Amino acid sequence: MLKLENYITGSWISGDGEGQPLYNAFNGEVITNATTKGLDFAGILNYARRTGNPALRRMTFPERGRMLRAPAMHLREHLDQFYRISYLTGATRADSWIDLEGGIGNLFSYASLRRKFPDETFCLDGEGHNLGKAGTFMGQHLLVPKEGVAIHINAFNFPVWGMLEKIAVNLLAGVPAVVKPATVTSFLTEAVVREIAASGILPSGALQLICGSAGDLLDHVESQDVVTFTGSASTGQLLKAHPRILKENTPFNMEADSLNCLVLGEDIMPGKWGMGPVRQRAPERNDGQGWPEMYRGETDLRP
Repeated sequence: MLKLENYITGSWISGDGEGQPLYNAFNGEVITNATTKGLDFAGILNYARRTGNPALRRMTFPERGRMLRAPAMHLREHLDQFYRISYLTGATRADSWIDLEGGIGNLFSYASLRRKFPDETFCLDGEGHNLGKAGTFMGQHLLVPKEGVAIHINAFNFPVWGMLEKIAVNLLAGVPAVVKPATVTSFLTEAVVREIAASGILPSGALQLICGSAGDLLDHVESQDVVTFTGSASTGQLLKAHPRILKENTPFNMEADSLNCLVLGEDIMPGKWGMGPVRQRAPERNDGQGWPEMYRGETDLRP
């Protein structure tokens, strides 16, 4: 059985053992397996800090922005391939459009933000302040990239958007990323990362991917790192309370309990019309907050 590979320390590496089987959502057949057993997670993070981080920190904001635009252009040339793989996750064409082209759109959007930043590796944070009467002593805050790595733990329902929307931010800020997608749909994330890696656009160490269990990854975070999580509130709270994260005071950002549901009758076959996703709207209330409004609709189950 073929196994997904992990893109780490500049190479594609398979984990040990058979790993977790990943299934075709429509017919239940095993597509591939995913495993991270035997990987050196401390080494993965150190590679990002020591190789990817310095390379990104040396780049100016305009250079980082143009770097984001290049893989976006490259990925658009492979959309047909990504749509075929996305179908295996159980996504319809409309669902895949949001995930794939919406994710690529994030790269374009953040690439355009380069125009709002100076042609420098840093930017000024506010105005300078005179701290002496004679004007010979003053202070100025600077915003500079962190010297760590952004660790992104993502949800199953957006295997591409979830990755691209997050790495667009950290790469523009000059920080490398280690992406851990939800295992069940990680085969789509892997396909996208393969194209990014093959393009040779990003500096070595700027983007790494692990497909499978996160193992002891969080045991090796440091104060200059950032951890983001998208998924259930219970899991997010568990990760946020990780002893290493608390000890290092590592920033932790959590987006939890997005509403996702699929209602599918046992008699529905591909090519027919059936009950589709229960969707979510977020209309504005008077206080500016949104609340979910549920409705049912029909979806074409054809790829």
